Amino acid sequence: MTDRATERRTTSAMTDPATGLTAVEVAERVAARLTNAVPAAPTRTVAQIIRANVLAPINIVVGILATLVIVAGSPKDALFGGVIVANSVIGVVQELRAKRVLDQLSVLSAPKARAVRDGAVIELGVSELVLDDVVELRAGAQVVADGSMLISENIEIDESHLTGEAEPVTKNGGDEVLSGSAVVAGTGRMLVTKVGAENYAVKLAEEARRFTLVNSPLRNDVNRIVTWVGYLIIPVGLLLASSQFLRRDEGWRESIISTVAGLVGMVPEGLVLLTSVAFAVGVVRLAGQRCLVQELPAIEVLARVDVLCTDKTGTITEGSLAISDVHMLGNDDPVTIDAVLAALAQLDPDPNATSQALNSHFTETTTWTVTGRVPFSSGRKWSGMTFIDSDGHDRGSWVLGAPENVLTEAYSGALREQVETRAALGERVLVLAATKSQFNDGDTNLPAARPVALVLLEDVVRTDAPDTLRFFAEQGVTVKVISGDNNVTVGAVARRAGLDDWANNVNATTLPPDGSDAFAEAVEQGSVFGRVTPHQKRAMVQALQARGHTVAMTGDGVNDVLALKDSDCGVAMASGSEATRGVAQLVLMDSNFSAMPAVVSEGRRVINNIERVASLFLAKTTYSVILSVLTGVFALAYPLRPIHLSILSWFTIGVPAFFLALEPNDQRVSMGFMPRVLGRAVPAGIVIAAATMTVFAIVQLDDSIDSHHARTVAVLVAGSVALMNLYRVARPLNHLRGSLVLTMIVLFAMAFVLPAGRDWFELPVTAAWAYGVAAALIAAAWPLLQLGGRIAERDKLHA
Repeated sequence: MTDRATERRTTSAMTDPATGLTAVEVAERVAARLTNAVPAAPTRTVAQIIRANVLAPINIVVGILATLVIVAGSPKDALFGGVIVANSVIGVVQELRAKRVLDQLSVLSAPKARAVRDGAVIELGVSELVLDDVVELRAGAQVVADGSMLISENIEIDESHLTGEAEPVTKNGGDEVLSGSAVVAGTGRMLVTKVGAENYAVKLAEEARRFTLVNSPLRNDVNRIVTWVGYLIIPVGLLLASSQFLRRDEGWRESIISTVAGLVGMVPEGLVLLTSVAFAVGVVRLAGQRCLVQELPAIEVLARVDVLCTDKTGTITEGSLAISDVHMLGNDDPVTIDAVLAALAQLDPDPNATSQALNSHFTETTTWTVTGRVPFSSGRKWSGMTFIDSDGHDRGSWVLGAPENVLTEAYSGALREQVETRAALGERVLVLAATKSQFNDGDTNLPAARPVALVLLEDVVRTDAPDTLRFFAEQGVTVKVISGDNNVTVGAVARRAGLDDWANNVNATTLPPDGSDAFAEAVEQGSVFGRVTPHQKRAMVQALQARGHTVAMTGDGVNDVLALKDSDCGVAMASGSEATRGVAQLVLMDSNFSAMPAVVSEGRRVINNIERVASLFLAKTTYSVILSVLTGVFALAYPLRPIHLSILSWFTIGVPAFFLALEPNDQRVSMGFMPRVLGRAVPAGIVIAAATMTVFAIVQLDDSIDSHHARTVAVLVAGSVALMNLYRVARPLNHLRGSLVLTMIVLFAMAFVLPAGRDWFELPVTAAWAYGVAAALIAAAWPLLQLGGRIAERDKLHA
């Protein structure tokens, strides 16, 4: 490292700002690997995406069971294995789609650099720069490597993406320039002093290098269910397999099929698939609103958020200024003053943010001409121009700048009080003053000037920000605005954006040390924070999470990356940095803050509807476990075959659950997903198992009815009681839900009535009296289902 630093000092001294490096010098640095190659953004690779989706635990379990059935010579009974393909395809396609869009964004937004080499200015890609390159900077250019200014002609740098500070900084010769910043005014040349991973922006982003999956409570609950089932499968599977292989003389093929029937019924594979489908449909809907979801569960997490931390610049605001008012201080003609301000903006050869705001406000094209000019600089904090009109008449000399710098000793009394009052409201205050002196190019002396008007500027708040913040407030979500800008200014922006507690603003430099209880309490109580460093943003998110909050973070700059990555749900603007987009779970493609309520609505639909239908899947798991245990303990034939589980899954669970899960549902999300689901599913599963095993045992008391025919009425009872449970879950019925339940009843009945259905699903016609027993048990099951539901509701109320 020391040798490399020495080499830099030596080579830097030899670089000529006018000619830059020679081709030979560039080749030497490329050979020494002193190029500006930057590590790729932290997104998952194609291989990681495919591996994570294909090798999911539930896919492995279902795949093994399906393979066993195929080996046993009954591929028809392995239809349940199709869920592996569906699970994998949905997850892979969605994540690859998100990766492709992000990669395209990276290419489109990749900045270029104008390097000086062999005396000529050429355009290069970021990675083509080398150490000691001379880079030409001009308004609109992005700084792509750390360096120092060699030549500065009133150049102003916007470092808001790095620091959050919205005010541009003027750079002079020798000043440090950081990668990730942007030139907003002036021109100049800089020397590249750091390349690649040593750049400031890269180092900041490097702390968020590793792509991490969003924490999804719904996914966690579903995975927890799958884990429990996985633990159950081992002992129950051994019990069932031993009974089928050792206690019954059915042959190894039939024993495998019976064992798999019991085990596959226990696996709620459709629940995992349906959860993925519900998320995927939400992703498609949100894509129509220009919201890119990088991970399926992200839309769920935003629906659970109770604290929203948002950056100011580029998120609540558009990152530009606007004229809020021109306040006259004397009796000057307002029309003339408007003409002066228009001329100052339109005739400025190096427009900065203030000039652009004036230009947008005063749209009538000026006919005046500049005869003398003093450009703006952050050191002087004022600019001046002398004008003549199209007829050659003198239009006077005018100064625009900070009141304390323009008026010097005259800045006192009522005028100063007025300026400070407006500044306390978060406005930026400039004074327009008239002077009798003539400005000459290169003469930077400030003449005596008479104040004419106060020009008031404010950050442009996004038009959708107030409605969005209001939405979250109505949903009980606490909004905290976190910015690197002045806390008073941030508070004023928050006020105009509609944040109720905008006056509760805190200067982050006064906060207790990160990680302390006092720090966490201050973050909990505050609503607006200014002068926040990137690491403080991350510490604030972590402090809120440690207090049990689910935190979302929105931002667009490199300074937001750490907080975005550690938040429960990171939301990035497409107009922001590549590193920000890479770690976020949601990317607002049009940088439209108003898309977030739609994400919340989709998350609510997913959570509430999955909770509704999860009880259908877990009821099947419950009755499959009970049937497997009873079969294993008493050495009975298993009452169902895998193909029977397919018809039960399709018509009593899978198809209706699909439609129910996609219904609109904007109810607020409440805690307790697992207890509510199990409270509905377990009683229903017990009733279905009891009715199914009872009818299967009774009809086999008749020696003329074998297990093959007995399974017909077992399927009839299990399916009919499961359809009753479907009716209970679907209530209250509307047109869609009523039609859905009726259609499932008809389709299920057709499997028994139509010869083709009986042949395919192995449902041979059995004795008439057996159907009578089945009908009696089905009728008896309804009050038991109702009783189980009431007990579950009572337990929930007393919990």
